[in-house]
Amino acid sequence: MAIGAMTPPPASEATTETLVEFPDNRLLIDLCGEYDRNLADIEQKVGVQILRRGNQLAIHGEEAARAEAQDVLAALYARLETGKSVESGDIDREIRMGGSETGTGARDGDQLEMFRGGTVEIKTRKKLVEPRTEAQKAYVLSLFNNELAFGIGPAGTGKTYLAVAVGVSMFIQGHVDRIILSRPAVEAGEKLGYLPGDMKDKVDPYMQPLYDALNDFLPGKQLAKLIEEKRIEIAPLAFMRGRTLANAFVVLDEAQNATTMQMKMFLTRLGEGSRMVITGDRSQIDLPRGVPSGLRDAERLLGKVGGISFNYFTARDVVRHPLVAAIIEAYDADAQRAMADRSKGA
Repeated sequence: MAIGAMTPPPASEATTETLVEFPDNRLLIDLCGEYDRNLADIEQKVGVQILRRGNQLAIHGEEAARAEAQDVLAALYARLETGKSVESGDIDREIRMGGSETGTGARDGDQLEMFRGGTVEIKTRKKLVEPRTEAQKAYVLSLFNNELAFGIGPAGTGKTYLAVAVGVSMFIQGHVDRIILSRPAVEAGEKLGYLPGDMKDKVDPYMQPLYDALNDFLPGKQLAKLIEEKRIEIAPLAFMRGRTLANAFVVLDEAQNATTMQMKMFLTRLGEGSRMVITGDRSQIDLPRGVPSGLRDAERLLGKVGGISFNYFTARDVVRHPLVAAIIEAYDADAQRAMADRSKGA
């Protein structure tokens, strides 16, 4: 990265302005974005004002905010120097990660060996996927380093999306022969009645989020061929009974809706050369009243078993619309107040 040293500001502006010089004007244009929308995004999220002056950017605001904005701009400029683009998600990631993803890292070769001292990237056929929070980064590393990993947290934190991305990456690099994605076919609080069609037609609505993720990572024709050849399988949890899943990357999504017996059945499918990921949200259990969640039991029973990693997410890791994080925090706060009220009543 070739960012010039800060130019000392006039004495009257010494406490409110930081000047940063960028030597390549073409990269600076990409850094600013169309109609300076990238700068506007950083201004809003960090709380600064950024002005363009030739090949310099003047950052105005409080000292801590200016330092943060400078780190973010430096990280994004370094990204452009490697030939990558800068989008809104990249800005969000650099702000959340505090500019910690600016290392060069390995860009080619086996991804199982690439994460030492550099960026964390997941290569798929259609896009390069990068974690946007520290919790996501730790989660991705655990997926590559552990044969069995759990991802637990609220909706919108990337649990399933990242797991499928890692599965696709390991598949195209030859580490596994198959990808198997599964979910419990449990209705979310409403009865849909009998669905028309054959078995695939009946279960596909429950599996759609998994298809959506795969479509982000693999070209449509290739995905259709792999599904036809059974090298990628998407099936309800009930279909896993009696199988041994060898040389496969296996994902169980919405695991909070698996019963204790279903969870035990699924976990014991793990075969030689396979990796398994269990994702779920304990706040969205749709099982009938009185039926315990297999995800909670797995946490209790397997928390201290070696070789199994548990990764937790919070509302701070939500990467959907910012309102999603606010909604989750509001519901969590209400649940905590209700718990406190019950404790006082007891």
